[in-house]
Order: sequence, then structure tokens, then C-alpha cells
Amino acid sequence: MTAELRPGVWHLALRGVNAYLVEDGDALTLVDAGMPWQAGEIRRQLEVAGFSMRDVDRVLVTHYDLDHVGGLRSLLDGAGDVEVYCGARDADVLAGRRKPPWDNRKGVFQRLTGVLVPSVRASIRAVDDGDRIGGFEAIHAPGHTPGHTVFVHEGLETAMLGDLVREDGGELEPSPALLSYDTDEVAESIRRVLDRAPDFEVACVGHGDPLRARGREALVRLSR
Repeated sequence: MTAELRPGVWHLALRGVNAYLVEDGDALTLVDAGMPWQAGEIRRQLEVAGFSMRDVDRVLVTHYDLDHVGGLRSLLDGAGDVEVYCGARDADVLAGRRKPPWDNRKGVFQRLTGVLVPSVRASIRAVDDGDRIGGFEAIHAPGHTPGHTVFVHEGLETAMLGDLVREDGGELEPSPALLSYDTDEVAESIRRVLDRAPDFEVACVGHGDPLRARGREALVRLSR
């Protein structure tokens, strides 16, 4: 299901995970890319919103995980000149320059599922904390993964929170221990996003339903 959360921000609801589409001035931005087998569904939902992959100028990757980067190669095949941005520590994994570690439970999971992630032919631009990409500001928010990055768009009052948190029953909850590198870092990153991010209404999460309003307030409640 494709839903416009606010003018210029679309929720692309996939099975079990979310992607988002944002009109950022003259640049159309796709945020995350679903599972390898969901690329066709993303294309269909782009059409519902009135676009195609040839209209997409950039992809923002909140983090490296099968369900957020799996469809990337297929989506980029036949697309235009699309720029791909990913947090620096995860960008090396996405680009194939580094493997996840064996000494972390989540790292082992990423190693095992990595065989299902098609290699990405496009160049990957590493994103550092504080970088600006169009109207988005990047905030390094590790814990779920080492390079996990939140992208906040002040003009659209929208935060792309990735898997830092998930939605359940209208509230936000932190990335669980089973799926995180470090839950202490997750908690610290939640506080860091609140300290750094401008006010936002829309909270776009990787799992669950995005919050259309009072997104920052929900994150504040969680931090308490």
C-alpha cells in the first residue's frame, strides 16, 4: 500500500518492512530498498505515487541489512544516474570492502544473510555524521548496526529513523537486543537524535507503521 504521509513524503509499505519516497526540492529520494524480491513491488508503488525509478535521483540507505538493501541492485538496473548514500561504517559492507564481524550475534546474522544480497554495481557514497544531502541532515545513530544513520529533513518535518526504533501500537520501541549490535548504543543514539534533530512530526520507521504526527514526542516518551 502506498500512502502520502504529508505532501511530498510517501510510505511504501512492503511485507514486513518499509521504504519511503521523498520529493526533496528537485531531487526525488528513495529511502531504503527492501528485500531482494521486493524490488518489483517498490517499482509498482512508485508508479502509484506517479513516478518510476528513472525519476529517482538518489537512494538513502539507513543501514546495511538484507531487508533494507536487498532490492537495491535490481532497482538500480535500468534506472538513471542514481546516487547511493550510506553511513560510512555500513557503506564498506554494502560495497563489499568489508565483512560483518563473526564475534557479534548480529554480525553473524548479517554474514549468513549477506549471500542473499546482490552486489551493488553503483558507487556508494559514504555518509559521515552531520553531512547534508539535499534537505536531509545525517545523524550517525549506531547500535542496530555500526553505521546506522538517521536522516532528518527539517523542511518536511520528517525523520527517517530506520531501525533505530520500531512502531508498535502507535508507540515507538528501541531496536531489540536480538537484532542489534549493541543495545546500550541504541539507547545512546536515541538520546543523540533527540539532542541533534530539529523538531519533526513524521517518524518514518523501518518496521511498523510510520507516525504521521508528533513523531518527536513519541521518541521523547521512549527516551524517558
